[in-house]
Amino acid sequence: MAGGLGTRLKEAVPDLPKCMAPVAGRPFLFHVINYLRSEGVEQFIFSLGYKHEIIEEYLQSHFPTLSYQLSIEDEPLGTGGAIQLACTKATSKDVIVVNGDTLFKVDLHAAAQFHINNLAECTLVLKPMTDFDRYGVVETNEDKLVTSFKEKQHYTQGNINGGVYILNVSKLLDEEFPVKFSFEKDYLEKYFTQRRIYGISQDGYFIDIGIPADFQQAQKDLGKPGLDLSGIDFGWTILIDRDGVINHEKKEDYILNWKEFRFYDGIKEAFQIISNRFGKVIIVSNQRGVGRHLMSEGDLHLIHENMTSEIEAAGGRIGHIYYCTSTDNKHPNRKPNPGMAFQAKKDYPEIDLSKCIMVGNKLSDMLFARNAGVYSVFVATTNPDTAFPHPDIDLRFNSLIDFAKSL
Repeated sequence: MAGGLGTRLKEAVPDLPKCMAPVAGRPFLFHVINYLRSEGVEQFIFSLGYKHEIIEEYLQSHFPTLSYQLSIEDEPLGTGGAIQLACTKATSKDVIVVNGDTLFKVDLHAAAQFHINNLAECTLVLKPMTDFDRYGVVETNEDKLVTSFKEKQHYTQGNINGGVYILNVSKLLDEEFPVKFSFEKDYLEKYFTQRRIYGISQDGYFIDIGIPADFQQAQKDLGKPGLDLSGIDFGWTILIDRDGVINHEKKEDYILNWKEFRFYDGIKEAFQIISNRFGKVIIVSNQRGVGRHLMSEGDLHLIHENMTSEIEAAGGRIGHIYYCTSTDNKHPNRKPNPGMAFQAKKDYPEIDLSKCIMVGNKLSDMLFARNAGVYSVFVATTNPDTAFPHPDIDLRFNSLIDFAKSL
C-alpha cells in the first residue's frame, strides 16, 4: 500500500509520496521491500496513487529485477478500495498486505501458517504497546478471533493494529464492496463479528513514519554505522563472489570446467587470512552457464570441489557455496536479488546480517549487499573504472588479497 500523501510529513518531506521519504539514505520503501524479501516474499503488487510516477521510476531504476505488478488508482479509493483493486491482480489464494509507510518486522511464516490453519478470511498481526494514545486497541478471545476495535485514546497497554494483514483474496472480492471504501471501518470493524477475522500478537520492531518524530526515529533505527574492519571478529560472516574475485573470469562467457579455472595471485593467502578473521566464509555466485546448458551442474560441483580443496590445503576454508543457475533475472536468488544471503541466514540462523560483508567485483554484487542489508566491499579486478565513492559501495580495494591484508 504505497499511495499515501504524507500530509503530516509535508514539512520534512515535501512533494513526495510518504513511502518515498528518505530514511537512512534510502526511500523508506526500500527498507520495507527488502524486509519482506528477507521473509521469503517474492511477488509484489504495489498499490499506487499520489504521484505514482515517482514510485514507478524508482522501482524501474533501483529494483529492475524485482518481480512486481502495479495497481494504480485514478482517484483515491480509500484503503479498502485500493486493496480491492490490487487483489484483482493477485494470482494466489492469500496475500500479505502491508503499508508502505510502516515497517513491522513480523514472522510472516508463522502468521501465514496461523491464517491457513484457522481458515481465516483475514488475519491481523497486532503489535503490543504500552502508554500510547496514537492508536486504537484490538481485542481478541482465547481463539484469537477479534472481539472488538477500540477507539484511539490513552492506553497503558494493549495490542494495536500493526497494519500487516494476511488476506483471503476471494473472500474479500466476494463481499462486493463499492469501488471506494475503508478497509478498517467498512470491512474489519463492520464484519469482525460475522467473518473469520483473527488477530495474533507479535512483538517485533515497529515504526510508522507518519509523524515527524517517528520519521526522525527511523533515521536512527535503520541507519548503519560505517564499516570498520578493525571491529571484525568471529561473529562476522563474509560472502564472496566467485568469478572475477577468486578466479579470472572469461569476459562475456563462463568458466565451464576445472581446466579453465585460474586463481588470482594471492587468493589462497587471502582465504587463509579471511578464515582466521571471519566465523563464516560463504561463496555466493551467479552461474547462468548451467541454466544455458553450456555446462552441467556436475561440472560446476567439480570446479567447486577442486577450488575448495586447494583453498583448504593452503590453510583457508569455505563453509558453504550458494549458486544460482537460473537465466531469469527476476529469480529471487539471482544477484542483485538477495535470495542467496537470506538462504544462508535460514541455513545458519547464527548469522547476523548486520555483521556481514559482501565482496564482489560488480555493482550488481554491491546492490545485492544493499538489498540484503549487509556491508559491501568492491574489488576492482575487472571493473577498475567503477566510480568511488558510490552509494552502494562501503569500501574499495584492488583485489581480494588487498582486502585481506587490510584486516
